[in-house]
Amino acid sequence: MPRDRKVRVGDRAPDFTLPDQAGKPVRLRDLLGRGTVVLYFYPKDETPGCTLEARAFRDSYDRFTAAGAEVVGISSDSVASHRRFAARHALPFLLLSDRGGTVRELYGVDKTLGFLPGRVTYVIDKAGVVRRTYSSQLRATRHTREALDALRALDEDAASARA
Repeated sequence: MPRDRKVRVGDRAPDFTLPDQAGKPVRLRDLLGRGTVVLYFYPKDETPGCTLEARAFRDSYDRFTAAGAEVVGISSDSVASHRRFAARHALPFLLLSDRGGTVRELYGVDKTLGFLPGRVTYVIDKAGVVRRTYSSQLRATRHTREALDALRALDEDAASARA
């Protein structure tokens, strides 16, 4: 995929492997083998908007898991920073360290105002296809609602396909 191209709805999500907050390598394809993945890129641990966003995902985590989805956050923060952030806010989901920004670049996540890492959420189905994207730097907590709406729509589509 060319570097200047954004990952869009209908695209196959690019596979990657990054370390989680425990330093363990996590591969997207392995997560997709278990269900839908809600992948969200955020600028930085412990900043006000990112903390609100992480807490919103935490507070709705049971709803995500009930829908068969795994939540995964990605920023360029270190493994140690992610470990502290997850512990301090009781985050039950994976935080992946993209130190060089290669996965952010792979997905075409733009910077806001040319310098602030973008805030984008992708809902990726079990087949690895992007079903919804939501990008908003300022509406951090809306990412959770958008992702839950996408999961409901996927569930409805699956139900109507079975009918």
